[in-house]
Amino acid sequence: MSSKIEKMLVQAFEHVEDGNYSDALKLYDLALKEEPANPSILIDKGATLQNLGKLKLAIKTYDKALKISPENLDALLNKGAALHSEEKYLEAIECYDAALKIDKKCAMALAYKGLSLGEMDKLQEAIKHFKKALSIDKHYDLASISKDMAQELLKSIKEKKSKTQ
Repeated sequence: MSSKIEKMLVQAFEHVEDGNYSDALKLYDLALKEEPANPSILIDKGATLQNLGKLKLAIKTYDKALKISPENLDALLNKGAALHSEEKYLEAIECYDAALKIDKKCAMALAYKGLSLGEMDKLQEAIKHFKKALSIDKHYDLASISKDMAQELLKSIKEKKSKTQ
Protein backbone atom coordinates (compact mmCIF):
# COMPACT_ATOMS: atom_id res chain seq x y z
CA MET A 1 0.00 0.00 0.00
CA SER A 2 1.38 3.37 -0.98
CA SER A 3 1.92 6.12 1.58
CA LYS A 4 -0.61 8.23 -0.36
CA ILE A 5 -3.30 5.60 0.28
CA GLU A 6 -2.23 5.17 3.91
CA LYS A 7 -2.66 8.93 4.43
CA MET A 8 -6.12 8.77 2.82
CA LEU A 9 -7.14 5.94 5.12
CA VAL A 10 -5.87 7.73 8.23
CA GLN A 11 -7.83 10.80 7.16
CA ALA A 12 -10.92 8.68 6.43
CA PHE A 13 -10.65 7.10 9.88
CA GLU A 14 -10.45 10.56 11.48
CA HIS A 15 -13.58 11.60 9.55
CA VAL A 16 -15.40 8.52 10.84
CA GLU A 17 -14.30 9.29 14.40
CA ASP A 18 -15.72 12.82 13.96
CA GLY A 19 -18.95 11.49 12.48
CA ASN A 20 -18.19 12.91 9.01
CA TYR A 21 -19.18 9.71 7.24
CA SER A 22 -19.76 11.21 3.79
CA ASP A 23 -16.23 12.70 3.75
CA ALA A 24 -14.85 9.34 4.86
CA LEU A 25 -16.75 7.56 2.06
CA LYS A 26 -15.24 9.92 -0.52
CA LEU A 27 -11.76 9.02 0.70
CA TYR A 28 -12.53 5.28 0.72
CA ASP A 29 -13.77 5.58 -2.87
CA LEU A 30 -10.59 7.40 -3.89
CA ALA A 31 -8.48 4.74 -2.20
CA LEU A 32 -10.48 1.99 -3.92
CA LYS A 33 -9.81 3.58 -7.31
CA GLU A 34 -6.11 3.03 -6.60
CA GLU A 35 -6.54 -0.38 -4.94
CA PRO A 36 -9.91 -1.89 -5.91
CA ALA A 37 -8.98 -5.33 -4.57
CA ASN A 38 -8.04 -4.21 -1.06
CA PRO A 39 -10.42 -5.99 1.34
CA SER A 40 -9.47 -3.76 4.30
CA ILE A 41 -10.58 -0.62 2.48
CA LEU A 42 -13.80 -2.33 1.42
CA ILE A 43 -14.50 -3.43 5.00
CA ASP A 44 -13.88 0.07 6.35
CA LYS A 45 -16.17 1.51 3.67
CA GLY A 46 -18.81 -1.09 4.56
CA ALA A 47 -18.60 -0.19 8.25
CA THR A 48 -19.01 3.48 7.39
CA LEU A 49 -22.06 2.71 5.25
CA GLN A 50 -23.40 0.64 8.15
CA ASN A 51 -22.94 3.62 10.48
CA LEU A 52 -25.02 5.68 8.04
CA GLY A 53 -27.77 3.05 8.13
CA LYS A 54 -27.16 2.09 4.51
CA LEU A 55 -27.27 -1.60 5.33
CA LYS A 56 -27.93 -3.04 1.86
CA LEU A 57 -25.00 -1.08 0.44
CA ALA A 58 -22.83 -2.14 3.38
CA ILE A 59 -23.69 -5.80 2.78
CA LYS A 60 -22.80 -5.46 -0.93
CA THR A 61 -19.48 -3.90 0.06
CA TYR A 62 -18.73 -6.74 2.50
CA ASP A 63 -19.60 -9.21 -0.27
CA LYS A 64 -17.00 -7.55 -2.52
CA ALA A 65 -14.42 -7.93 0.25
CA LEU A 66 -15.40 -11.59 0.72
CA LYS A 67 -15.00 -12.29 -3.00
CA ILE A 68 -11.40 -11.11 -2.67
CA SER A 69 -10.78 -12.62 0.76
CA PRO A 70 -13.39 -15.34 1.50
CA GLU A 71 -12.03 -16.13 4.97
CA ASN A 72 -11.86 -12.53 6.22
CA LEU A 73 -13.30 -12.61 9.74
CA ASP A 74 -13.99 -8.86 9.86
CA ALA A 75 -15.98 -8.98 6.63
CA LEU A 76 -17.97 -12.00 7.83
CA LEU A 77 -18.71 -10.53 11.27
CA ASN A 78 -19.63 -7.11 9.88
CA LYS A 79 -21.83 -8.61 7.18
CA GLY A 80 -23.53 -10.73 9.84
CA ALA A 81 -24.12 -7.66 12.01
CA ALA A 82 -25.61 -5.75 9.06
CA LEU A 83 -27.89 -8.69 8.24
CA HIS A 84 -28.89 -8.89 11.92
CA SER A 85 -29.82 -5.19 11.81
CA GLU A 86 -32.00 -5.97 8.79
CA GLU A 87 -33.64 -8.73 10.89
CA LYS A 88 -32.28 -11.40 8.55
CA TYR A 89 -31.20 -13.57 11.45
CA LEU A 90 -30.72 -16.86 9.59
CA GLU A 91 -28.46 -15.16 7.03
CA ALA A 92 -26.56 -13.46 9.85
CA ILE A 93 -26.07 -16.84 11.55
CA GLU A 94 -24.65 -18.22 8.28
CA CYS A 95 -21.98 -15.50 8.42
CA TYR A 96 -21.18 -16.27 12.06
CA ASP A 97 -21.00 -20.00 11.30
CA ALA A 98 -18.60 -19.28 8.42
CA ALA A 99 -16.46 -17.22 10.82
CA LEU A 100 -16.53 -20.06 13.36
CA LYS A 101 -15.35 -22.53 10.71
CA ILE A 102 -12.30 -20.32 10.25
CA ASP A 103 -11.77 -19.66 13.97
CA LYS A 104 -13.82 -21.84 16.32
CA LYS A 105 -12.64 -19.71 19.24
CA CYS A 106 -13.98 -16.43 17.84
CA ALA A 107 -15.83 -15.09 20.88
CA MET A 108 -17.44 -12.30 18.86
CA ALA A 109 -18.93 -14.72 16.33
CA LEU A 110 -20.31 -16.85 19.17
CA ALA A 111 -21.82 -13.85 20.97
CA TYR A 112 -23.28 -12.37 17.78
CA LYS A 113 -24.76 -15.74 16.87
CA GLY A 114 -26.28 -15.83 20.35
CA LEU A 115 -27.88 -12.43 19.74
CA SER A 116 -29.45 -13.62 16.47
CA LEU A 117 -30.66 -16.83 18.13
CA GLY A 118 -32.16 -14.75 20.93
CA GLU A 119 -34.05 -12.62 18.41
CA MET A 120 -35.48 -15.85 17.02
CA ASP A 121 -36.69 -16.82 20.54
CA LYS A 122 -34.16 -19.63 20.77
CA LEU A 123 -33.07 -18.54 24.23
CA GLN A 124 -31.55 -21.83 25.42
CA GLU A 125 -29.37 -22.00 22.32
CA ALA A 126 -28.48 -18.30 22.65
CA ILE A 127 -27.38 -18.80 26.27
CA LYS A 128 -25.20 -21.73 25.20
CA HIS A 129 -23.41 -19.47 22.67
CA PHE A 130 -22.98 -16.64 25.18
CA LYS A 131 -21.46 -19.12 27.65
CA LYS A 132 -19.09 -20.44 24.96
CA ALA A 133 -18.01 -16.87 24.15
CA LEU A 134 -17.40 -16.23 27.85
CA SER A 135 -15.37 -19.41 28.18
CA ILE A 136 -13.02 -17.92 25.57
CA ASP A 137 -13.09 -14.35 26.87
CA LYS A 138 -14.43 -14.11 30.42
CA HIS A 139 -14.41 -10.29 30.26
CA TYR A 140 -16.56 -10.05 27.12
CA ASP A 141 -19.28 -7.65 28.30
CA LEU A 142 -21.62 -8.18 25.35
CA ALA A 143 -21.73 -11.93 25.98
CA SER A 144 -22.06 -11.52 29.74
CA ILE A 145 -24.88 -8.95 29.63
CA SER A 146 -26.70 -10.83 26.86
CA LYS A 147 -26.43 -14.14 28.72
CA ASP A 148 -27.88 -12.56 31.86
CA MET A 149 -30.74 -10.97 29.90
CA ALA A 150 -31.55 -14.21 28.08
CA GLN A 151 -31.54 -16.13 31.38
CA GLU A 152 -33.89 -13.56 32.96
CA LEU A 153 -36.21 -13.76 29.95
CA LEU A 154 -36.24 -17.53 30.09
CA LYS A 155 -36.93 -17.43 33.83
CA SER A 156 -39.87 -15.02 33.41
CA ILE A 157 -41.32 -17.15 30.58
CA LYS A 158 -41.13 -20.25 32.80
CA GLU A 159 -42.77 -18.36 35.70
CA LYS A 160 -45.62 -17.17 33.46
CA LYS A 161 -46.17 -20.71 32.17
CA SER A 162 -46.28 -22.14 35.70
CA LYS A 163 -48.85 -19.48 36.76
CA THR A 164 -51.13 -20.20 33.81
CA GLN A 165 -51.08 -23.97 34.27
